[in-house]
Amino acid sequence: MDAKVPATTLDPVILALTQNRLDHISHQMGWVMVRTARSPIFSQAHDFSCFIAGPTGEVVSQADGIPIHTGSGGFGVRAILRDFGDELADGDVYLLNDPWEAGGNHLPDWVIARPIFVDGQMVGLTCNRAHQSDIGGGAAGAYNPVATDAWSEGVRLPVLKLVEAGKTREDVWKLLMLNTRTPHLQDGDLRAMLGSTRIGMERVAALVDELGVNNAMDYFTGVLDHADRSVRAEIAKLPDGVYEAEDRSDNDCFEIRDVTVRVKLTINGENMKVDFTGTDEQILGFKNSSLGNTYSAIFTALASFLDPHLPHNEGAFRCVDVIAPEGTIINANEGAPTTMCTVFFAHEIIHAVWKALAQADPDRGCAGWAKNVFGISVGKEESGHPYVFYHGAAAAGSGAVDGRDGFNQIGHVCTLGGLTMPNVEVYEQLYPVMFHRQEFRMDAAGSGKYRGGSGCDYEVDIMTPATHSFRGEGLNYETGYGINGGGNGAPGKMHLRHGDGETEEAPKFGLRRTDTVRFVTQSPGGGGYGQPLERDPALVLRDWRDGIISDATMRDVYGVVAAADGKSVDSGATEALRASM
Repeated sequence: MDAKVPATTLDPVILALTQNRLDHISHQMGWVMVRTARSPIFSQAHDFSCFIAGPTGEVVSQADGIPIHTGSGGFGVRAILRDFGDELADGDVYLLNDPWEAGGNHLPDWVIARPIFVDGQMVGLTCNRAHQSDIGGGAAGAYNPVATDAWSEGVRLPVLKLVEAGKTREDVWKLLMLNTRTPHLQDGDLRAMLGSTRIGMERVAALVDELGVNNAMDYFTGVLDHADRSVRAEIAKLPDGVYEAEDRSDNDCFEIRDVTVRVKLTINGENMKVDFTGTDEQILGFKNSSLGNTYSAIFTALASFLDPHLPHNEGAFRCVDVIAPEGTIINANEGAPTTMCTVFFAHEIIHAVWKALAQADPDRGCAGWAKNVFGISVGKEESGHPYVFYHGAAAAGSGAVDGRDGFNQIGHVCTLGGLTMPNVEVYEQLYPVMFHRQEFRMDAAGSGKYRGGSGCDYEVDIMTPATHSFRGEGLNYETGYGINGGGNGAPGKMHLRHGDGETEEAPKFGLRRTDTVRFVTQSPGGGGYGQPLERDPALVLRDWRDGIISDATMRDVYGVVAAADGKSVDSGATEALRASM
């Protein structure tokens, strides 16, 4: 490749088109995956992400999927370049998952990466990171809530050559199929991942061929440099200073105790330092964050706080210096359990960074997203095949921002809405389950000028004997914090209702084996933004009519009185009530 061409000599129109073409190719890869994957976790929920890296391993497009996957994509690609270097060849495909050896984030997320060659030169890699339905380990479904080390969570994969010169390595394939409880799903899912990266490879190769190899490499460098300049300019708008914040969990997966992420965010001109010194030591349970996952969480927080029109590639975060002490919950030592880290402690990292940024620019602050109280139920279908059912329809509410209420139900904050809510009718066809209830919860949303998301009341029958893996982080304490005068969202609740009518309270984390049972959840609410008495009375009335708030909340929190017909606001009574509060 020729020496780097100064950004000023690159045609800005071609530069923009190059980024847009790369982003479109990333989306195309995702469409292929959705239409061909076998597991509903991919075809329905989109728990995967496609991204494209340049020849040096920096991610040039992360337009598809969910940010907790792609923000650390470069870690895995650079591990491939480190281990195979000049051995990369046309027709090869690589596989990895290990957080320490291979630049992964947590073990269930497997990365398929395919090098792209044009005129004999390696010009980049197309990649798909996807959360597998099962990877072995001590509990089915890729989440083992009683794990105390990585080996209890599933198979650890260094960078492996899965396809060599266009031919699948059958020895490696058989190894993978032997280390999953659901090989009938994983076989099809891996083939879908291979297909998505092949389509991406062909499209990127066509783009590079159209531009010319050397010219294309200049523009790949150019899109990274442009993102760098753009983010630096945005950070420079924030006031210089040191902003400290924290967010906590109330447990270590085995006992109730505070576990805290602490951050000191320093803004100096166009540069930012994110320092986690003082964060608590790694814990016994499976929420410890790997280094790559922590970087992803930081970048997710920054990308969602700063101008949404900024480019989303790895160049955007060159000006951010991260200090992540080893042996802490945000940079756990090798062998620590980490399966839950993409959600928790990613959630706490994002919240802590948001809180620090909100001190620099309060108006742009985002109220806290509630922590979910999902579970997983694992049993056997009539065919004898194992099924892994994720209770994703029980998702919690998000936090509000200036100008918009929080979403009543949405995936984890680490996905920023990229994880699709499942269709319950489809799930009843795919799994031995029957839904009884999925409706917005009353009086759970954090109050405010813009209220938080409501969460939901959720009830579903599991029609076979099953083992349930509980992930109840949002139980029993308020996790959707309010901001700028807004209220906190309500905690979640979760229990099992047995056929004899007995109710069993679910643990935060743990395993239970049952016969047929009803899974009952009240998911937590998101935090509110601004003073509740500043909320538009018409919006308060709408929430009351929709069952989001009760009579008491409408009157005592928002100071709103409905007219006798219940269809409009009694303006005079509302004005008098608010004046008295």
